[in-house]
Amino acid sequence: MKIGFLGAGAMGGAILSGAIEAGVFAPQDVYVADFSQAIKDKYAAIGCNICDQNSDLGQADIVVIALKPQYAQPAIESLGTALEGKAAISIMAGLKAADVRAMISGNVRLLRTMPNTPALVGAGAFALDAGTDLTDEEKAFAEKLFGALGIFEWMPEHLIDTATGLSGAGPAYVYMFIEALADGGVLEGLPRPTALRLAAQTVFGAAKMVLETGDHPDVLKDRVCSPGGNTIVGVRTLEEHGFRGACIDTVSKATIRARELGQK
Repeated sequence: MKIGFLGAGAMGGAILSGAIEAGVFAPQDVYVADFSQAIKDKYAAIGCNICDQNSDLGQADIVVIALKPQYAQPAIESLGTALEGKAAISIMAGLKAADVRAMISGNVRLLRTMPNTPALVGAGAFALDAGTDLTDEEKAFAEKLFGALGIFEWMPEHLIDTATGLSGAGPAYVYMFIEALADGGVLEGLPRPTALRLAAQTVFGAAKMVLETGDHPDVLKDRVCSPGGNTIVGVRTLEEHGFRGACIDTVSKATIRARELGQK
């Protein structure tokens, strides 16, 4: 199956590069359309087909629309009828499936998704719209694609914006947490490179424990908190500074912003 990318920047590029690395498809089966010459040169160098104009994406069976939502309409309109009878996957934050369909000329089968950038290293998290009209073969391809790059969850479309605020934007929150943990280590005498490695591995390991054991995070936390020990003191300190409330409010506000982006 040949796949096209309308936009191959940060997120589209993460999916494209990650999928090639994972062997989901070969570069010669990929068509790339992007306004950036640097991006086109990057993917031409590894053997992808570079489109002179967006409508050339009609050579693909499935097209991933990886645009910033505020720039989507003119780029999609420039496709003309290239997607007639084909399938498309939208990764644009906030834009509902109906909004994307309204921009496309002709009949197209559409899957709305919300990915995140760790797809580049095979550790992505993808929210997929369960109301898609993709064929069974196309849905199987989408599952193969996203499954090779991390995990995926099918959900009703109205929950996609919430996933956008949580897993879509979540890597940025986690990077801030890692940096803050490392800063704490540096404050207490650790060299910066050592503190960063320990902090990043700690977050990675804790996340892996949640995913692989199936235990609730609260259960795993309690196993680390010895009575009167240093960990419970650290947990209390986080609570005193409103750690949980800040995280909950962050996801809520990011979700609201995702909805607002879809209305503009």
